[in-house]
Amino acid sequence: MSNQPPIEVPQGAIRLNTDSQRLEFFAQDRWYEMATNTPNLDGGGRGLAAGGNVPGQTNIIEFITISTQGDSTDFGDLTAPRQAIPGGTGSSTRGVIGGGQEFPASVNKIDFITFSSTGNASDYGDLTVARNQPAATGNQTRGIFAGGEAPTAVNKIDYITIAQTGNAVDFGDLNVARRIGGAASSPTRSLIVAGYASPGALNSIEFVTTSTLGNAQDFGDISVARYSAGTVSSSTRAVIMGGQIASSPYYYDIIEYVTIATRGNSTNFGDLTEVVSFAQNVSDSIRGVRMGGITPLDTSCDYINISTEGNATFFGDLLSTHKEGAGLSNAHGGL
Repeated sequence: MSNQPPIEVPQGAIRLNTDSQRLEFFAQDRWYEMATNTPNLDGGGRGLAAGGNVPGQTNIIEFITISTQGDSTDFGDLTAPRQAIPGGTGSSTRGVIGGGQEFPASVNKIDFITFSSTGNASDYGDLTVARNQPAATGNQTRGIFAGGEAPTAVNKIDYITIAQTGNAVDFGDLNVARRIGGAASSPTRSLIVAGYASPGALNSIEFVTTSTLGNAQDFGDISVARYSAGTVSSSTRAVIMGGQIASSPYYYDIIEYVTIATRGNSTNFGDLTEVVSFAQNVSDSIRGVRMGGITPLDTSCDYINISTEGNATFFGDLLSTHKEGAGLSNAHGGL
């Protein structure tokens, strides 16, 4: 079956590919395969908040069951206390946390955990460059770490094969060196959202095709330039939550979204329950949860339904303060 559609096919059309026996949807100028598999999550996808600043750096890992509102539970510890936003992502079985700062130095260390069993993290390998504040995302096979501070903003993109321990490999470069950005994925495409590059915050979104190597391409813009915004996704939609700029009003509660397969600017989604930055953000492809961060309440969590616009709802509380930590899950939109 040809991947090239006739001119009259409308955006968002769905078909059954009779060659592959898989559902596909049409976006921009081609057909994309839809993710229809559902991983075995043993009662629901898990979301983790790992490390951060409380206000001193911490090695604590906590988890929630994303489909069930409630407070977090202790999971274990990182290999060392770490802050300054290490990047977090994972497959349906293994979570990885890379980069960040073991005060006062930035590190290249990558830790890993097994989502289904609580316990302490183990050493995975190293990033290509020691840096803090990288954005991390990926799919079932690959983890992507993009940008960061080393000691100024960098444009480097690394990747790892999640199932195999070892050091990261060069993937390509961002168009704009940035740190404190967000990241989200579908099974085929990874987005790097906003961030900071001297002298100020960014509103640009870039993307890569996760399974290939190469430099990032322009995707579009969010409505307000900012950094430390949270990102979550389903297989089709990425949602950007909160964030910060360097001048008043400083913190934001706004939520926006983009359709991952279609380049373009963000659309308004709703509002968080409070203004927030430097949060840990996780999803199970249905719900997106904002965990902690710099907020008036410090330990609070709220959630959205990714497929429907609207304001966030209170989810529960963390056991301890987590800001500038890693958020990761075993059921995000890249899987």
